[in-house]
Amino acid sequence: MPSSTQHPASTPKNLSGAEAEDLALYREKFRRRLPESLDELRGPTHGVVDLPLHMAWSGMTAYDLSKPRQRMGLYRTVLHEGLHDDLPQYLNQDLLLQLWPVLRTLVGRTVRAVWEDAFPLLASRTRSAA
Repeated sequence: MPSSTQHPASTPKNLSGAEAEDLALYREKFRRRLPESLDELRGPTHGVVDLPLHMAWSGMTAYDLSKPRQRMGLYRTVLHEGLHDDLPQYLNQDLLLQLWPVLRTLVGRTVRAVWEDAFPLLASRTRSAA
């Protein structure tokens, strides 16, 4: 797993102790799923990707990577629902870096913060795309 975050996402100041603890646990859930390095992400770059039900439990299960909206939907779903072993299988480093400036606006704040804290390259891609 990546080393501990250098700049952990700030916790809103108006949260109670229990709410702050819940938020910390929620962040930890996503942090534990991260690969050691983005280099591990060697998923497909073309074709149709079929997701297992533990990730695609609420909708589409097949995503055509040649269609931008479906490609973005696949990455959003895998980032939110994928387990540690799923990420290298379904995500591709080059595609993630390419999609990140827009994708980061489509994922939840916690997912975005966890990934950008662990992999500063993602945050830098956002700044350079702006």
